[in-house]
Amino acid sequence: MSEYPVFTEKMKATHTILIPNMLPIHFRLLMNVFESYGFHCELLESESRTVVEEGLRNVHNDTCYPALLVIGQFMEALKSGKYDPNRTALMLVQTGGGCRASNYIYLLRKCLEEQFPQVPVISLNFSGFEKECAFQMTAPITLKCLYGILYGDMLMTIYNQCRPYELIKGSSEKCLKMWQKRLDKLFKENKYTNTKKIYRMILADFGKIERSSVPKVKVGIVGEIYVKYSPLANNHLEDFLLSEGCEPVVPTFLEFMLYWAINKITDAKLYDAANAKTPIFKAVYKLFYSKQKEFISEIKRHGMFTPPHEFDEILRCGKQYISLGVSMGEGWLIPAEMGALAESGTENIICTQPFGCLPNHIVGKGMSRAVKNAHPNANIIAIDYDPGATRVNQENRIKLMLANAKAAGGGKA
Repeated sequence: MSEYPVFTEKMKATHTILIPNMLPIHFRLLMNVFESYGFHCELLESESRTVVEEGLRNVHNDTCYPALLVIGQFMEALKSGKYDPNRTALMLVQTGGGCRASNYIYLLRKCLEEQFPQVPVISLNFSGFEKECAFQMTAPITLKCLYGILYGDMLMTIYNQCRPYELIKGSSEKCLKMWQKRLDKLFKENKYTNTKKIYRMILADFGKIERSSVPKVKVGIVGEIYVKYSPLANNHLEDFLLSEGCEPVVPTFLEFMLYWAINKITDAKLYDAANAKTPIFKAVYKLFYSKQKEFISEIKRHGMFTPPHEFDEILRCGKQYISLGVSMGEGWLIPAEMGALAESGTENIICTQPFGCLPNHIVGKGMSRAVKNAHPNANIIAIDYDPGATRVNQENRIKLMLANAKAAGGGKA
């Protein structure tokens, strides 16, 4: 028996599962997947200073910033009075790798033990952890989540290419919300599998948005996965770039999933550690990659928007700078994404670095010089995010980077 409370089958009918919101577009779709299997979920979107204060109160300040924010968000929610602790569960992702993200769940349980010992924590993972939990990532749930990731990536990619240029303010967001509602319905009715048809409808609707043809400075965002995507963690970096007249370029979430899958295969080769799961990871990688190629093909077919890089290009760029065996945290993916962005014309790049994330500081800030050597026009800056960093200081550093970009001709549009 576990020493901590376990989420049971009976709790599906009684408990609300709280989920920290890393990807605002994607996670709403993934919540629909979980809801369709009988789980009641709610995204936590609080961005008050209390989140950081609760994090500092409950987690050692030497731990990584994403852990501090996520645990602070959970503790704030439980103390708010909005949720009954006897009918609430918390969900955290575990990667199963060497990154400390795999240990967030133990830090959280230690906090709960003293204050909310009855609250179970669910581990969302693909490594078979905590088999006694009633929430398991079965093959059907995983496959349905893949579709949620695909549609989330499509919406995020196209939305980011429309918002900076829209002539009618708010038209891009209106189209996004319309498609979020339509996809909610499609998932509930199990009519989400015809991806080509749905992609084409999404592209057609966003293609109708009136946009300016005046080019803007493109700014790529790479780095640790939580800080790269989460508005809470990066102080609404995308919104700030828009306010500065830029177009944010954010790699897709599927790109990270492909990175995760290929690392399992690479590790099996490097360490002669192939096992019964290795063919499964190969099949998963093949499926993910085929879905990415279809996704990219439809954007190219439409012709109005720029597709993300195929993962083969990311792999090639990764090998150019570093060994694919460097897979701790976001590992080789960070220099690979920086190289791919610079190579394709997005020469201004922000590398988001959370405090305490040693792998990301090494492969992010540490490898930026190698990327600059290969691409002399690359304008790369590492921005640290931590409880003591002020938003003003972060934004001033970004403004300086953008000033350099404009002085150099704005970078390639």
